[in-house]
Amino acid sequence: MLVDERMNSYICSLYENLPPQLSELEKQALQDEVPIIRKETQSLLRVLLAAAEPGNILEVGTAVGFSALFMEYYNPKPCQITTIEKYEKRIPAAKENFRRAGKESVITLLEGDAADILKKLSGTYDFIFMDAAKGQYIHFLPDVCRLLRKGGMLLSDNVLQDGEIVQSRFVVTRRNRTIHSRMRDYLYTLHHHPDLTTTLLPVGDGVTVSVKK
Repeated sequence: MLVDERMNSYICSLYENLPPQLSELEKQALQDEVPIIRKETQSLLRVLLAAAEPGNILEVGTAVGFSALFMEYYNPKPCQITTIEKYEKRIPAAKENFRRAGKESVITLLEGDAADILKKLSGTYDFIFMDAAKGQYIHFLPDVCRLLRKGGMLLSDNVLQDGEIVQSRFVVTRRNRTIHSRMRDYLYTLHHHPDLTTTLLPVGDGVTVSVKK
């Protein structure tokens, strides 16, 4: 928890309820222990979508499709969403959720390793949502920057690792040290990148918002 639990509960109590289909999908994902965007991040994402009104969205990390459907629902104008997922067990669930929502013509799911897929993508995107394996963010960044249009927005989720990011690497468990080191590199690079203006917010598990100059 990055903010006081009592304060966080109060803030979350102010949020609007999700529409039934998204609410049911969120409930099922949490029950199945599938990581999806937290309530606080959902609220921020809604505001960013309202401000940016992106027509073309790229998502790195689909899981079961909750965030893609969330962005499609709350984006103020019609949009096309391309989302990437490599975890084979989650791909069928995501496809089924898109089908049930009637969004197969709006949301395109690309199957495979994002590192390979991103290199093959062309054109530009107005909004990119990074929500995949945290240790890979730094490796995805060059292609993500290439694909983000000037004035476009990059939102990266789960960057504070439940507060562990501020700890010394020697305090972090050995199995998490590589992810810890790579995320620190990612955050430093975002804030010193010549093509990006970035802020880090302690929302949810930490998010960065970057705009391409």
